[in-house]
Amino acid sequence: MIRIAIAEDNTFLQKAIIEKISFYEDLACRFTALNGKELLEKLEANPNIDLIIMDIEMPKMNGIEATFAVKSRYPHIKIIMLTIFDNDERIFDSIKAGADGYLLKEVKSGELHKGILETMEGGAAMTPSIALKTLKLLRNPIENRNPAPANDVCLTSRETEVLEQLSKGLNYNQIATNLFISTGTVRKHIENIYSKLQVHNKMEAVEKARHNNII
Repeated sequence: MIRIAIAEDNTFLQKAIIEKISFYEDLACRFTALNGKELLEKLEANPNIDLIIMDIEMPKMNGIEATFAVKSRYPHIKIIMLTIFDNDERIFDSIKAGADGYLLKEVKSGELHKGILETMEGGAAMTPSIALKTLKLLRNPIENRNPAPANDVCLTSRETEVLEQLSKGLNYNQIATNLFISTGTVRKHIENIYSKLQVHNKMEAVEKARHNNII
């Protein structure tokens, strides 16, 4: 029996993942977490986990940060990133953090099951398009590329407002209330901000924005 934990902030997607693995008697979901911080807390109480299915974009602590933390404390636990993102930087950062596999959320239950088994046997489960990108990264490491300067980044006025709120330590719900928008819209703005600034978490976004006089 492969003991699995799921880190995913979207409860609908959590249930979808649980349903996918429920078809197989050799897989069992031990617990779920809504963010990396909660995942680490639950692992502290129950470290008997074989594999984690990890989302990337989560509040409080994202999947890449959580992957690094888990691998530092529990190196035996395998981690498969299950995400909608397939851009080069996220793949590269996930691999650097210690991820053992990288699948897209559209993966079918049979492919997910196969990927879990491959990962537990020491392989690296990857969606074909991700595997191709990974090969390209090995041939042309992202660290050697010259990204566009942050000064050239153009945030919309709303994205700037969201980033300013974020810099004050406010959470998604508080930002949504202050700006009279939904938390889903806040999340989308933050995804766009991270993409434009070429960062992966709140701390990096705020630091880079301040350094470049964006906020």
